[in-house]
Amino acid sequence: MDIEFNKNEDLNKQLLFQLKKKLETVKLGGGKARIAKEHEKGKLTARERIQYLIDQDSEFLEIGALAADGMYQDEGGCPSAGVVTGMGYVAGKMCMIVANDATVKAGAWFPMTAKKNLRAQEIAMENRLPIIYLVDSAGVFLPMQNEIFPDKEHFGRQFRNNAKMSSMGIIQVAAIMGSCVAGGAYLPIMSDEAMIVDKTGSIFLAGSYLVKAAIGENVDNETLGGATTHCEISGVTDNKYDSDQECLDAIRKIFDKIGAFEKAGFDRAAPKKPLKNEEELYGIFPHDRVKPYDMMEVIGRLVDNSEYEEYKKDYGKTLICATARIEGWAVGIIANQRKIVKNKKGEMQMGGVIYSDSADKAARFIMNCNQRKIPLVFLQDVSGFMVGSKAEHGGIIKDGAKMVNAMANSVVPKFTVILGNSYGAGNYAMCGKAYDPRLIFSWPTAQMAVMSGASAAKTLLQIKVSALKKSGKEISKDAENQLLQEITDKYNEELSPYYAAARLWVDGVIDPLETRKVISKGIEAANNAPITEKFNVGVIQT
Repeated sequence: MDIEFNKNEDLNKQLLFQLKKKLETVKLGGGKARIAKEHEKGKLTARERIQYLIDQDSEFLEIGALAADGMYQDEGGCPSAGVVTGMGYVAGKMCMIVANDATVKAGAWFPMTAKKNLRAQEIAMENRLPIIYLVDSAGVFLPMQNEIFPDKEHFGRQFRNNAKMSSMGIIQVAAIMGSCVAGGAYLPIMSDEAMIVDKTGSIFLAGSYLVKAAIGENVDNETLGGATTHCEISGVTDNKYDSDQECLDAIRKIFDKIGAFEKAGFDRAAPKKPLKNEEELYGIFPHDRVKPYDMMEVIGRLVDNSEYEEYKKDYGKTLICATARIEGWAVGIIANQRKIVKNKKGEMQMGGVIYSDSADKAARFIMNCNQRKIPLVFLQDVSGFMVGSKAEHGGIIKDGAKMVNAMANSVVPKFTVILGNSYGAGNYAMCGKAYDPRLIFSWPTAQMAVMSGASAAKTLLQIKVSALKKSGKEISKDAENQLLQEITDKYNEELSPYYAAARLWVDGVIDPLETRKVISKGIEAANNAPITEKFNVGVIQT
């Protein structure tokens, strides 16, 4: 291998080490002392409950592990937004699992907790997946109630989703394994079946202190809303269990008897490993994000047997469109080509930029995949659409709109992986979060913003310097350089994949070697939801 390959490999493995350390910290939730306190109460933690619940020979694909990372520091932080969500198998059935983490602020809901819960419900609804709620929450984090309570995408939206999922025939099972208070009490009771753990589980609209303050009644929490009360008197819950383990066993027995549902019917052959060494991805992918590389070398290490069939390979070369298989699943891949290429006129085109011919090709390829019921995979490393008079005169806006229209109206499931750059309208055209990818993950090398850090910093500096001059203030060259550094540092922090993951702009940050597994699991989930819509792009200018 050459020096550049070795340098890339070293730097990318350093990024991977940082990711692993961050995930290790996040998975401790509120910390070892809080975990010990849960164990003293006879309770399992959220992650222990999930591990006990899922089939032992299966893997759990976590969604939003890095949600709220670096946020709410004045409140002591909120690892994973205080809730663990993801897809796993229970008695052979793929499910979405949502488990409150009581080690983090007693499982209280922060604004990002609500967003993460809604994302989990969205994935369940899109893919027609049964959903299991493992409830253990003190309710809304009151100091931030104005950011979580009344708006459309706030706390109450989950109950609306409960009702919608029920009408769609999506199975919902809830286990009350700790506190379940106030408005949160509606979630388990709007599920198909609600169970409760004796002595540790409780559910009520208002706890004993609030009852005393509101109506003057003296009552303890167990009498007010414990397992015996709700299983023998109110009938709110269906059955009670002596321990977390017994309750989780009961959930497995429910899922063991669920019948089969109609599938979407995506094509799957026997999975095959790539012929090319997957670990070479670390050396192929450049640490310097302006350096060109051949995206085909990346694709060759992601697809089965390293085989793919390119669509219009000699046209629109800055976008690669190809059919292949990933873990046996037939996929249509749309990827940004990062090497410099020549167009049909012999003109040089910059890698990572979408030109008119590339957008036109991608739009047609998306239509073909919809016609053939092939899921779409977008591999992003995009600087944006081409600019300048030549591009504008050539109709770049029209061709870009054609691609966005076809992608937005696609009825086959879409999956997005951000490898490197994800800038401006390129993020949109390549199926960014706004365009409903079933799953969207990034590599540690990803950056997401309106434009690159260098371009943005210079633009913002010009605006600030101009504003200072208008107010009659002069700025020295040293002060200007210091201001540029401050702007660059702030912008680079916001470019980070962890910044995006914290805000759920992506579902997580993954090791490049996990890409195949994530895409496969996503298609497996999507296969549970038959396609009922017809592909229709409406009006497209030609």
